[in-house]
Amino acid sequence: MNSKILKVIIIDGNPQSYIDYKSYFEEYTDFTLNGVYASVDAALFEYETIQPDIIISEVQLPLVNGIEGLKRFRKIDANVKVIMTGQQSGIEVIKKAFKHGANGFLTKPFTSKRLYHALDSVKKEGAVIGNDVAKMIISTFRPKSYEAFSERENQIIDYLSQGATYKTIAEKLFVTASAVNFHIQNIYLKLNVNSKSEALLKLQEIG
Repeated sequence: MNSKILKVIIIDGNPQSYIDYKSYFEEYTDFTLNGVYASVDAALFEYETIQPDIIISEVQLPLVNGIEGLKRFRKIDANVKVIMTGQQSGIEVIKKAFKHGANGFLTKPFTSKRLYHALDSVKKEGAVIGNDVAKMIISTFRPKSYEAFSERENQIIDYLSQGATYKTIAEKLFVTASAVNFHIQNIYLKLNVNSKSEALLKLQEIG
């Protein structure tokens, strides 16, 4: 999925956003916009013809909402990547999106740069979570140490919750980036997750 130009379709109930999306994709060289739809049903009708690699879907849609649409897309294509979008959605909506297989969540409005970062993250890492969404999840945490983790792992969890990169965490803790990666993999293993977004949501649930 890393070498080819990826096909993207968008489902958005606001016609005013179509112009923005089309102008954004004119700047991208490794993603093509293959369809913009006002409803899930319209996207499903042309899905087999286009066979997109990535779907960007708004949560609030007429008739069939984005979460239900996500479930329908998953039934016909388990491998497609889905990024959900919404206007300052609550934590329960975000959790529900990830529960049903979303690969990422972006709050509106977003710039061309933010959208490209999300697409690139999904392309390279399989998942994306915006800083604002991460902060929303983090704000629901109760400050505490998690008993299942070592002191060092709890320190790393704290920095991850603040959106710190591996490099920043390594500098703060005076260790190597590879050591940080080792601890993060242990954290993922204990939580039975595969990404930062999943880890933050799981920690919020057990916290």
